[in-house]
Amino acid sequence: MLSSTEERWDARLWAALAVLCAVIFLDALDVSMVGVALPSIQADLGLSTSALQWVVSGYVLGYGGLLLLGGRTADLLGRRRVFLAALAVFVFASLLGGLVNDGTLLIAARFVKGVSAAFTAPAALSIITTTFAEGPARNRALSVFTASGASGFSLGLVISGFLTELGWRWTFLMPVPVAIIALFAALKFLPKRHEERAESGHDLVGAVTITASMLLLVFTVVEAPAAGWFSLRTIASLVGAAVLLGLFVLTESKVRHPLVRLGILRSGPIVRANLGLVILFGSYVGFQFVAMQYFQNFLHWSALETALAFLPAGVLVAVTSTKMGSLADRFGTGRLIAIGSASLAGAFALFLRVDANPSLGTLIIPGMVLLGIAFALSFPSLNIQATNGVADDEQGLASGLLNTSGQVGGAIVLAVVTAVLTSNTSANPLDAFHAAIMVSAILAVVGLLVALTGLRRPRALPEVEDTGEDRVLETV
Repeated sequence: MLSSTEERWDARLWAALAVLCAVIFLDALDVSMVGVALPSIQADLGLSTSALQWVVSGYVLGYGGLLLLGGRTADLLGRRRVFLAALAVFVFASLLGGLVNDGTLLIAARFVKGVSAAFTAPAALSIITTTFAEGPARNRALSVFTASGASGFSLGLVISGFLTELGWRWTFLMPVPVAIIALFAALKFLPKRHEERAESGHDLVGAVTITASMLLLVFTVVEAPAAGWFSLRTIASLVGAAVLLGLFVLTESKVRHPLVRLGILRSGPIVRANLGLVILFGSYVGFQFVAMQYFQNFLHWSALETALAFLPAGVLVAVTSTKMGSLADRFGTGRLIAIGSASLAGAFALFLRVDANPSLGTLIIPGMVLLGIAFALSFPSLNIQATNGVADDEQGLASGLLNTSGQVGGAIVLAVVTAVLTSNTSANPLDAFHAAIMVSAILAVVGLLVALTGLRRPRALPEVEDTGEDRVLETV
């Protein structure tokens, strides 16, 4: 592991970090890049609005449903090995998505890509956190890594706008050559020591119950708008997901080598980081879906014009996110997250004013700048906070938990926003847009309140002998 006092990194270390950053950029890009292309996909394949949602939710279902399994698999089977295998699957699914002519096959390809990301993302993050010592070195590496993810997510809409002008299929095909190059680079530069396995058994019951629970939960909330939130099918599915989750918790408290050591959730900062990403990612994914309908279907903007509207946020994230590691060292992650949460709430408050003739100078651009500030400050800080104080052999678990929070949050909020959009019977479409954006605004306010609780000074704990049971420092 690199010492936190080592400020100069050699070329091979930078190359390994660049490979990991390229892949997390592609993973994040895939979440958002399809956004601007949705109206074109809908027109070309004849999809309804509820079916169109599945082009986004299919990816999130595979990603969020299998992240915990992906993170722990990386710990147990070797991070490098899992990373390479999942990246190869990503290449195949990307190619398939760009060639199909059927909506169902497109959604299936998106699901497979989500599954591959569920293994590459936690493996990549845990390779970084086990390579760089906790402190300035790790914060610096994580700031570069998360800047790549945040930039991919923010710039995905911009890139999608340009590609959609050529044809929506290019939004699926563009990542293929980049992923192939990253695969060969990973074979050369990622240290083989990351193929080593953690000394732990395999919790098959835990893996099955948590994966089934997450898949059923995400599937249920995505389908609820069509089936009815209070229908027998929806209620039964939610009960089933709760039962599976209960069985998982019971299993984890009994087995010798749990998939998820429940003691990791005793850390206040880790819990707040996970809640923070639920809200940050969930509220933004919901807003993005509404914005695509508003800009393109209501205002009749082109894909390129829509992309340019999101450009300020994307550029701001790309330029500033790499500086967040040093800011976190100086001010602490709690303050950065709180400021980012306030910016997120301010952005959605502005967008609640959208009308038939929105002002670029006083509404669209300021709102996008606030969104950029929110992501630039919050996303890297949440990643740093979620992995600090965690033992090396549980870094995959910690990163899997964090990514699961974001993806499941995105799926649930998107389902709620879609339900609000499709159920609004007002003659004025703006009423539906305002109601849907209000969902994201309320969530952002809740996120700000959660972030403010992290500004309290942590209570010092008495030193105790390490028994191996509680390996994450518990704080308020």
